[in-house]
Amino acid sequence: MSNVTRLPGPIAEVWDWQRNGACRGRDSAQFFHPDGERGASRARRENAAKAVCGSCPVRAECAAHALAAKEPYGVWGGFTETERIRLLASGWEDAAERGRYRVDVRRLEARLGLPTRVMSTAPPGVIAAQRRRPGRRPSLGRVPVTVR
Repeated sequence: MSNVTRLPGPIAEVWDWQRNGACRGRDSAQFFHPDGERGASRARRENAAKAVCGSCPVRAECAAHALAAKEPYGVWGGFTETERIRLLASGWEDAAERGRYRVDVRRLEARLGLPTRVMSTAPPGVIAAQRRRPGRRPSLGRVPVTVR
């Protein structure tokens, strides 16, 4: 039986973020590994889950929940089980925003030594159309995100 004492109480402000998650309505198998999954197949699944998390408007809240509740399984807020274990061991509380249920995701990624993500400012359809034009170098509208 699960120990639910570590979870926050039934306060709407604490849980309401889940309604806006990019993962909502998706197959949970993308975020939680099946028994015996290892190696390249696990890495592919985790990378696909992280891609969904990368565009999620509530990623900071999701990551904060997973760390505070010590979620033992799955990809939450763009962090795998192993990455969350490392963050829990090294301390993550300094990246939490005071008085809010959010964390500074970029700061946690930097702590783990994860590569800085390049965020696109153009919609995916625009980028794909630019890539298809022959003889023209695509302008991807990418802006590097710096980690401080």
